[in-house]
Amino acid sequence: MACLLEAPLRISVLSEVTATSRHYVDGLFHPDPQKVLQGVIDMKNAVIGNNKQKANLIVLGAVPRLLYLLQQGSSSSELRTECAVVLGSELRTECAVVLGSELRTECAVVLGSLAMGTENNIKSLVDCHIIPALLQGLVCPDLIFIEACLRCLRTVFISPVTPVQLLYTDPTVIPHLMSLMSRSQRTQEYITQIFSHCCKTPEHQTVLFNHGAIQNIAPMLISPSYKVRMQALKCFSVLAYENTQVSTTLVNVLVDGELLSQVFVRMMQRDRPIEMQLTAAKCLTYMCRAGAIRTDDRCIVLKTLPCLVRMCSKERLLEERVEGAETLAYLMEPDVELQRIASVTDHLVAMLADYFKYPSSVSAITDIKRLDHDLKHAHELRQAAFKLYASLGSNDEDIRKKITETENMMDRIVSGLSESSIKVRLAAVRCLHSLSRSVQQLRTSFHDHAVWKPLMKLLQNAPDEVLVMASSTLCNLLLEFSPSKEPILESGVIELLCSLTQSDSPALRVNGIWALMNMAFQADQKVKGEIMRALGTEQLFRLLSDPDTNVLMKTLGLLRNLLSTRPHIDQIMSSHGKQIMQAVTLILEGEHSIEVKEQTLCILANIADGNTAKELIMTNDDILQKIKYYMGHSNVKLQLAATFCISNLIWNEEDGEADAMTGSQERQDKLRELGFVDILHKLTQASDPNLCERAKTAMQQYLA
Repeated sequence: MACLLEAPLRISVLSEVTATSRHYVDGLFHPDPQKVLQGVIDMKNAVIGNNKQKANLIVLGAVPRLLYLLQQGSSSSELRTECAVVLGSELRTECAVVLGSELRTECAVVLGSLAMGTENNIKSLVDCHIIPALLQGLVCPDLIFIEACLRCLRTVFISPVTPVQLLYTDPTVIPHLMSLMSRSQRTQEYITQIFSHCCKTPEHQTVLFNHGAIQNIAPMLISPSYKVRMQALKCFSVLAYENTQVSTTLVNVLVDGELLSQVFVRMMQRDRPIEMQLTAAKCLTYMCRAGAIRTDDRCIVLKTLPCLVRMCSKERLLEERVEGAETLAYLMEPDVELQRIASVTDHLVAMLADYFKYPSSVSAITDIKRLDHDLKHAHELRQAAFKLYASLGSNDEDIRKKITETENMMDRIVSGLSESSIKVRLAAVRCLHSLSRSVQQLRTSFHDHAVWKPLMKLLQNAPDEVLVMASSTLCNLLLEFSPSKEPILESGVIELLCSLTQSDSPALRVNGIWALMNMAFQADQKVKGEIMRALGTEQLFRLLSDPDTNVLMKTLGLLRNLLSTRPHIDQIMSSHGKQIMQAVTLILEGEHSIEVKEQTLCILANIADGNTAKELIMTNDDILQKIKYYMGHSNVKLQLAATFCISNLIWNEEDGEADAMTGSQERQDKLRELGFVDILHKLTQASDPNLCERAKTAMQQYLA
């Protein structure tokens, strides 16, 4: 019987809730403004903490009516007439104004409460154009109403589903918000919080900066209200992030006669709330990374870095440990001295190992929500730890050794490469990339744990961000001295790398060609042949005309490695000589950097070292004239590379074969006729010792 009654009972309860919601909505249309006001107040009390009631009211159409009531101005003749009819003709106008103002304020409060529900609630409110209505309400002189509108706007804008661009659509909004900040502590708190959440791009930073954000917000850092101080601090952190203009301005700002950086330092003192310490450290971190504060400044070395290390200790809350580690990683990422200091501060390297020990026992957790919560935090902690390890080990060999010797560290990285969370996988491969810069680690830890296997798996169908970092790591694993090179080659990696060179992403093209370049270094003929076949002549020469200089340089590096050792040079040039010579000509004629042209001349020098390949140069008068031109160039690097090319062309072979000797004599005679001997003679007097020595060596071939 109980089972039979359960469903009707539930329907009855739902019907009762819906009926109550309908009653509240109907009350918004009552002809008596006093009863409308009371109805709105009752609605406000009913929706507090009740998401179901909020959803019902939204579905039943409460929002458009609330917005209509909110937008009725205090001077509205319609509202005054309604009040006069209900309360009597002798009612003074002031009473109507008071009633209208209170009603509008209560409507804003209810809308703010509805916004505190689910993300679907926020979407519904935004779709009903709540933001323009609330922004319009800010022109009202009533401070209490303004605060209610701002509180609601704050709640709407801090939601991730609200398009922040809505704040910037009307160019008059930001200046008006700036002017309202001085009205009260609440307006200061709400407006700075809105700015913090709506400042997502450099363009947003510029808009806020140009409208006086720094001047208006700086005094709030000494406000008697903790909430105001914190929101001001958070706003400065988002304004300064990767923004040189803002950061350099902040350095010179005075707050009550004290430099802003010193205000931030005081806020990092141990007796301040952790939230304040951490946010102040972020402000100084971002100013430092933007170049406004030196990395060896006392406020960074002695205050900011130690503060962030403290945030990583196990005494801190999980969220604080994550934020502290990620901020510290960002602070010291480009600076080896900060990395060294951090590595010996409070046993940081060992401290981070605790990040991998949460939760202590997932299997014991039966509550699904609790399990999801703990797994989310576990992912965040591991991600933060990998990021910080990556930053710590990016330059210093001793730190890398310390990291790999931390308990089960390599196993944790390998596991991280196959995590369900894409962010953890990315952080783990960043850590692996940082450690892969060590020759010692490539030969030991990387080999012992066969990290190339999960790395290769990671490269399959990964997002571009992961692919870039994974392929960068692969480049290091393919270096000549890496034990992983052979098994990677056997795994069929060449096709994968060649496909990367066709990517739209310049970073992936660079990494693909870079890895192939490393693979081709001192490789045997079989491997070089496989690279040429998989890459294809057409793609190789497409890369040689790539607009990205990095791609072009690495492609030239690949070609130079392919054209090494005489048999390989002759074999490749016999198959692709015409196209290669054409590409070389175009590069030497084009508007390229000294480095690009030097690399191209070195390729010519390699070709000139071939037994049969050198004839492709000797029979190409255009190329010979270009070599001659670069021998007389003002840049010594280009002179050296061109001279090296000629030196190889005139070299007397020592194999004793008559036809070889005859060939070298013919080349020498032709080069003499073209004036190369005169140039070499002149270069023997060059001020650069290397160029002088190279020219003398070449001249000796004529005398031999």
